[in-house]
Amino acid sequence: MKRLDGHILTPHGFVAGSIEFDEGRVRRIEGSPIAIEAVRGSSQPKVLPGFIDLHVHGGGGRDIMEGGDAAARVAELHAGHGTTSLLATTMTAPMGDLETAFAGLKTACASRGARASRILGVHLEGPYINAGKLGAQPNYARPFNAGELKRLNDMAPIRLITVAPEVPGNMEAVGTLVAAGYRVQIGHTLGTYEDGVEALARGAGGFTHLFNAMTALHHREPGMVGAALAHATYSEIIPDLLHAHPGAIRVALRSIPCLYCVTDSTAAAGMPDGQYRLGRHRVTKCLGGVRLADGTLAGSTLTMDQALRNLVDELGLDLPDASRRVSTHAADYLGINDRGRLATGAWADAVVLDRDLKLTDVYVEGVSIDLPHAR
Repeated sequence: MKRLDGHILTPHGFVAGSIEFDEGRVRRIEGSPIAIEAVRGSSQPKVLPGFIDLHVHGGGGRDIMEGGDAAARVAELHAGHGTTSLLATTMTAPMGDLETAFAGLKTACASRGARASRILGVHLEGPYINAGKLGAQPNYARPFNAGELKRLNDMAPIRLITVAPEVPGNMEAVGTLVAAGYRVQIGHTLGTYEDGVEALARGAGGFTHLFNAMTALHHREPGMVGAALAHATYSEIIPDLLHAHPGAIRVALRSIPCLYCVTDSTAAAGMPDGQYRLGRHRVTKCLGGVRLADGTLAGSTLTMDQALRNLVDELGLDLPDASRRVSTHAADYLGINDRGRLATGAWADAVVLDRDLKLTDVYVEGVSIDLPHAR
């Protein structure tokens, strides 16, 4: 039995008390309610649900598309920044490249390293996207192919699929995929506002990195951004303050109830400036960003602990709201009710933070990953 004392964030707010873990689960939370204002300025440890990232391409110098042990190493890097579970995210690529990645993901999804995040499955970001809105995706976009998808899912579990609904055949595929149990979201799209509304009506659940690689909002042509702001309950956003201006993030926060954060992190996350792999691309990390040779943003170097601090320190969210956006909403979006919250019976995934919201410990399924800087 492991016990942590401090200010514990429960689904009903903070309590000053203790939380106990046993056999990977939360067994007990005890304490007295405490006001949010008293929590932030206190020197007491802050215990929050572990972070959940549904869009991870890489980290620590490794790229998911490499296959082999790359995903396991990526999961270790992100665990060190408080991410206790994630979706390994693939790039638009030829089928052979995807099979290489999925062969490695089969093992990584089935078992977890001692100092790693739990990989919940795969986010297939493409290839069913619009070739005219690739962003940093390699140019291997193609219409939905059911046989291809089945072959990949037989190798490793696909939980989330990004599609451009305006591509011929893709709109019809949305309902089929949702009925089969996949989460479908809209991204890398030149679709109209009307395309977005129809895709949502057919069961699409959200949007991939809101504002990025989609048709923008104009007052006479609301575009896919307009469809998201007017109709979405869930959407990803990258809060590195490079992919979206803080003002745009504030608009999304007021419009989309369960807006949640992703890193869209690349192999460059946690690494010095230099060149790294992103699928078939070579990308450069410099000045805090990752870009293609032409200057296009190509994923990020963001980690979820920094995302939390950005939400609180730069955007002014209170800590419970920020926590939901780096944890609970993502779990709810995937239909997972035993992660993303500290409650009796839930997985004991937790982060421990100091007064400055810096990590002092991370627990994945009840076990500390032993942060090197905290030794």
